[in-house]
Amino acid sequence: MNYTQQQIKTITRSSNTCSNPSSDLNYPSFIVFYTNGTTTKLVQKFQRTVTNVGDEVATYKVKVTAPEGSIVNIYPTTLVFGEKFQKRSYTVTLTYQGDSSGEVTFGSLIWVEDNGKYAVRSPIVVSPVIKTWSPFI
Repeated sequence: MNYTQQQIKTITRSSNTCSNPSSDLNYPSFIVFYTNGTTTKLVQKFQRTVTNVGDEVATYKVKVTAPEGSIVNIYPTTLVFGEKFQKRSYTVTLTYQGDSSGEVTFGSLIWVEDNGKYAVRSPIVVSPVIKTWSPFI
């Protein structure tokens, strides 16, 4: 995200050098940046691991609302947990066909438990890169 080492130290209060940086952290949200005016297809994959903190046995199915101009695929589309605190992983593939509008678009994926008791929502954002933005301005 083009933070300087000093900015990272200020935010994290550590001396991590980020020698192997990744924008794919295990956060519950997803963001795809594109260069404004992009008219070529952009594909970004995300891997997430979730933990069952609800009932012991649970099955969740995904519902997706893709940001405008995007196609979102989730694999697998069902997560089955056999016990509490069990972990499961899934992959999100977002395909964005650029346009010249420069608009930020929003969507979401929601994991809904079969009995409807729980629903876990993750926002999806597709945004042009804004080069002048900084949390320190």
